[in-house]
Amino acid sequence: MSIADIQAYAYLVGTVIAVFVFYNYIVYLYRSEKRGEKDHEKFGKLALDDDITSKPLVDNNPEAKNEKKEK
Repeated sequence: MSIADIQAYAYLVGTVIAVFVFYNYIVYLYRSEKRGEKDHEKFGKLALDDDITSKPLVDNNPEAKNEKKEK
């Protein structure tokens, strides 16, 4: 087995792993948006609306989360 064969097998294995990881990431994004956990489109708009006075996309205030749960 030459070094070229080892490189070819390593390239093949690396490609398969990359495809597996990226496919699972796409499935994760789709499922989380379907369940309503995250809205990924609003994060995509962040690059267009990045002014310092812009409204935050996610409210990380723990008190606000508690108020929403109580309602």
